[in-house]
Amino acid sequence: MGKSVLRVLLVDDYEAWRVFVASLFQNQPDLRIIGEATNGLEAVQTAQQIQPDLILLDIGLLKLNGLKVARRIREVSPRSKIVIVSENRSRDIAEAALRNGAGGYIVKSSAASELLPAVATVLQGKQFLSARLTGPALADAEHKHTEPPRRENVEQHEVNFYTDDAALVDDFASLLGRSAKAGNAIVVIATESHRTDILRRLQAGGLDTSVVEQQRYIALDVADAHPSFIEQTVKTATEKGLHVAVG
Repeated sequence: MGKSVLRVLLVDDYEAWRVFVASLFQNQPDLRIIGEATNGLEAVQTAQQIQPDLILLDIGLLKLNGLKVARRIREVSPRSKIVIVSENRSRDIAEAALRNGAGGYIVKSSAASELLPAVATVLQGKQFLSARLTGPALADAEHKHTEPPRRENVEQHEVNFYTDDAALVDDFASLLGRSAKAGNAIVVIATESHRTDILRRLQAGGLDTSVVEQQRYIALDVADAHPSFIEQTVKTATEKGLHVAVG
């Protein structure tokens, strides 16, 4: 008898990413994508209809975020294995994903090397976590809740390069989401489409609307972001005792 084919549901709102996964599976005759969904509600409905063996699931989805989707899928398609694939590198989010029914969590930018091993591991009933997750180890997090020493007046500058828009948006949302939780002010300088996607990702990840209402979230268009205005914005926030994350 031939090897059984595992049926896969791919859930992501970014078409280029879905094309990438399909290309990655081309040389894997035992993995077949039988369905796709682009938002959370559609994902739950499709999973219930087709009962896939495996679901590759993004977190930042419209209508229902990936963590809630995973929890609902446990009810409507309990035999489906779930691997979360997101550029969010927070171990807190990874822990939440595992609690909500996922068997694995990988960082999108590591998918070329980690996706297939993650799938194999999860299908064996084991857990898989991306090597690029940040924060305290999961095992330690159950016992320790220490905070890193606070650094005063430290300027940080980071340059990252991205192969696609989805990776950029997810990485920015991850950074800015952590900053918002820490009580920092946020200045986003991006194109209109990127600003929209970043805010949507932040809201899907649970961004408190008071951050926007209190004007601690400032979104600027690249063309309008004059250096003097940015400098004044950062200065004003600093004078109010806020640290500033600029993306």
